[in-house]
Amino acid sequence: MIEDKNPSRTPISELGEFGLIDHLTKNFKATQKSTIKSIGDDAAVLDFKSKQVVISTDILVEHVHFDLSYMPLKHLGYKAMIANLSDVYAMNASATQVTIAIAISNRFPLEALEELYAGIETASKIYGVDVVGGDTTSSTTGLIISITAVGEVNKNDVVYRSGAKPNDLLVVTGDLGAAYMGLQILEREKEVFKVNPNNQPDLEPYTYIVERQLKPEARKDIIKLLRDLKVKPTSMIDISDGLSSEIIHLCKQSNVGAVLYENKIPLDPQVISTCEEFNIDSTTIALNGGEDYELLMTIAQEDFPKIKGNPNLTVIGYMTEKEQGMHLITRGDALIPLIAKGWNALKDQ
Repeated sequence: MIEDKNPSRTPISELGEFGLIDHLTKNFKATQKSTIKSIGDDAAVLDFKSKQVVISTDILVEHVHFDLSYMPLKHLGYKAMIANLSDVYAMNASATQVTIAIAISNRFPLEALEELYAGIETASKIYGVDVVGGDTTSSTTGLIISITAVGEVNKNDVVYRSGAKPNDLLVVTGDLGAAYMGLQILEREKEVFKVNPNNQPDLEPYTYIVERQLKPEARKDIIKLLRDLKVKPTSMIDISDGLSSEIIHLCKQSNVGAVLYENKIPLDPQVISTCEEFNIDSTTIALNGGEDYELLMTIAQEDFPKIKGNPNLTVIGYMTEKEQGMHLITRGDALIPLIAKGWNALKDQ
């Protein structure tokens, strides 16, 4: 495929703020019954009747959360949606609507924003959520995206971080560490490109982990699976900042301790082989990597037969009394305190 070296560029100023909003959102159609009024008024109007409403907001800032040298704008729009929807699913809720706010510098033409919104639109269709509003403004520091996700859940189904009890099982969905290792591959290839711009990266051996970084998925399927299995977690959180940080969050909110078994942490073979290539410990990556957007939950022991053998769910430990602390049991049976070393957006970059 021959790259167009002179793509068309339409200045945003030609449309103005409201013209830009109309242009970028013309393909969004409301499909949720709870959406009474969508884009086009001072505020969206939602009707959830007897349901409880959950709301979560996330912000992504260029040079802090993403690098456009290897993150396609369409993928960025998709990933920004996933980061927010995952928080809704972590409440055992169904995501229904989102609002999108962006701040853009004048280096972005209309065509670039069309790509960004194409990713947002794709995610909205796949996950069945309505885009019902938002805001646009200018930026002097690059691209900023803020998404607010809204969801609904029956009063008796909502799950918090604070419900874990001693002897509950610690369960995780999917596998861990892939997104972080995908980022390492992309960062490495970026440095190679800076030295030799004619060098074309070969990402074929790293397809899975690169996709987990550039185009992750939220675990909407797990919410349906748990309902089908008639399992309600006692606590739940999404894994955006690393497994160790999330376990500590659950423990602190629930006033319990935890035991995590190193040999139970699910790792994809591509993660293991790439860690060996980088001479990095795969357990460290699983504990501290982040951006996996899997779900970490605790379930009562009596529910174990319902999830036993399910390929989507892995028991990785159990909760204890608070006084026993939070520990990792290594493959060599050593007991190591769990420490939160995951992503911290507020530390010096």
